[in-house]
Amino acid sequence: MVKAVKRLVGIAATVGLMAITTNLASAAAGIDTKARNAIIIDYDTGAVLLDKNADQPMPPASMSKIMTAYLVYDALKKGKLALDDILPVSEKAWRTGGSKMFVPYPGRVKVEDLIRGMIVQSGNDACIVLAEGLAGSEEAFVEQMNEKAKELGLTGSHFANVTGLPDPEEHMTVRDLATLARRLIVDFPDYYHYDSEKDFTFNKIRQGNRNPLLYKDLGADGLKTGHTEEAGFGLTGSAIRDGRRIIMVLSGMDKAVTRAQESERLLEWAFREFSDFRLFKAGDTVDQAEVWLGAESKVPVTTERDVIVTLPRAARRSMKVTVHYDSAAKAPVAKGEPIGKLVVAADGVDPVEFPLVAAQPVERLGPLGRVAVAAGYLVWGRR
Repeated sequence: MVKAVKRLVGIAATVGLMAITTNLASAAAGIDTKARNAIIIDYDTGAVLLDKNADQPMPPASMSKIMTAYLVYDALKKGKLALDDILPVSEKAWRTGGSKMFVPYPGRVKVEDLIRGMIVQSGNDACIVLAEGLAGSEEAFVEQMNEKAKELGLTGSHFANVTGLPDPEEHMTVRDLATLARRLIVDFPDYYHYDSEKDFTFNKIRQGNRNPLLYKDLGADGLKTGHTEEAGFGLTGSAIRDGRRIIMVLSGMDKAVTRAQESERLLEWAFREFSDFRLFKAGDTVDQAEVWLGAESKVPVTTERDVIVTLPRAARRSMKVTVHYDSAAKAPVAKGEPIGKLVVAADGVDPVEFPLVAAQPVERLGPLGRVAVAAGYLVWGRR
């Protein structure tokens, strides 16, 4: 039988996407931030471009409203709520302090206005109205937030309210915020546009979005800022240029101006210093793997999704792509059966692996054929 194989693969420039997770933070040596906690990730690949205390629990302030929005969008998508539904305003919502959209009490407000009040104006009152309308109470909605956090793999998060107002039991990590932001964009493209709106007028009061990235030509289209005395100034931001999206979370800065400056500086750095390299489309033949006792001696192997990697621009020239097989595939081979792996490596970057599968089935040889192959192997050491 064929022994383990490692083979260099030629690469053609093709458009593609395969979500991977790798850490390029070591390649970010020399860059730092005034933020106490920070993470920057590539939206398509999940590659971590910057990591500073990314798993340290911290108060998220109003950035936790991203989870509130996630559940509201989920209800809209599932038909449990409609944008033109009208929800009643409770005295609790009306009295809630902090940032407000100034809902009337007694009164009723349209869901779409509440969404804009929550996202654009960061209205704590809007969050309470939405939570009570969907779950009956803020407490019941918070339970749903924590259940969803577990479902999404947000292991460093716990919610105590729907607003992000200070509470000793409320905490998130910037890594969780980045994960949540990405999932919101992926799962709810029909509603994400609210995050890029620069202002909203309700009850004759016009308020601007607090996200400083939206007011500059940076490609920014979301997501949420936050501020309390304990949390400092934070921002969960997203920007897209030439089809490539970056997600950035910063927290613990001392001033709003620092937040604006740091977020712009780091966003420009991320786009400038790193690039996505598209390698294979789903279904492209990557290599031909040998098959033991098969009706065909080889089977084409492919990836089930498109392949893309994020690398520092300077590492492009050193990039190598190889295929690895532990041994020949054993017939019969089913289409989609795991065969080996594709490994992408470059100087100063941890290797990234992608599974390779059979692109087509291969039947097993009949009894006479198997005897002939076995005899050939004994005599010649090969098929």
